[in-house]
Amino acid sequence: MPSTLVHVAFTGAIATALLGRHFDVKAIAIVLVVAALIDLDTLVDVWWTGLHRALFHNLVWPAIALLILAWDLWWREDSVVQSRWGTYGVRVWWVAVVAAALGHTLHDAFVNGVNLLWPLHDRFYQFEGKLFLSNHRGFVQTFFELETGDTTGGTTANTHYYTGVNPNSGESPEDVERIFPIAYSGERFLLAVVGYVIVAVRIWETRGDTDLFDGDRFSHLLDRNARRVSRPPDRTSISVSPNSVNTRFQSR
Repeated sequence: MPSTLVHVAFTGAIATALLGRHFDVKAIAIVLVVAALIDLDTLVDVWWTGLHRALFHNLVWPAIALLILAWDLWWREDSVVQSRWGTYGVRVWWVAVVAAALGHTLHDAFVNGVNLLWPLHDRFYQFEGKLFLSNHRGFVQTFFELETGDTTGGTTANTHYYTGVNPNSGESPEDVERIFPIAYSGERFLLAVVGYVIVAVRIWETRGDTDLFDGDRFSHLLDRNARRVSRPPDRTSISVSPNSVNTRFQSR
């Protein structure tokens, strides 16, 4: 399963693209915190078994958050979000919701599954599959197999996901191994690295008000180095005037 670190990196990359000119350290920090908080249902699962990947890993809470924002903007006489934070607050609000839903909840839906509609509908959905083109079978996809039932799973009553906090659905032995994943595949490791690099570069550019990969800057450096190479070396020369030499000899 993807770790929280991978989810945060993936969400950060999505948010960096969606925030646009509103990107700053505060905005991306809010988005990353929202993405990380989704995994808090791991702790709740210790006391209420079955709620991991259900309590916060669903699309109901994101839908409610977006409806609240829409109500505040379009149905209220004076928008609280707009009046207090302007377009910046509006952008950060919906980007945090959408990016976290894509980078965490739906990401997990394609890896082991999540309870997408909980608490309205208690059923885990898993979209782990393949998509390919075959010269024998034509276009084939196995992500969405609702008719065969392969996409749907169990409920919170009979489904448990292993976590380092709660390895077993019941009581765990004292010597049970607790594994806290960081990156369980090369693809997820690469995704995490790329995501954090994207966010770090954008933060660097924002805080320094400079473009880290500005073409004009590189051209200026190349021109300056070229001038250093082409400039002839300094040579110290000593010139002696013949008149001064003759004057010295005549004086003697």
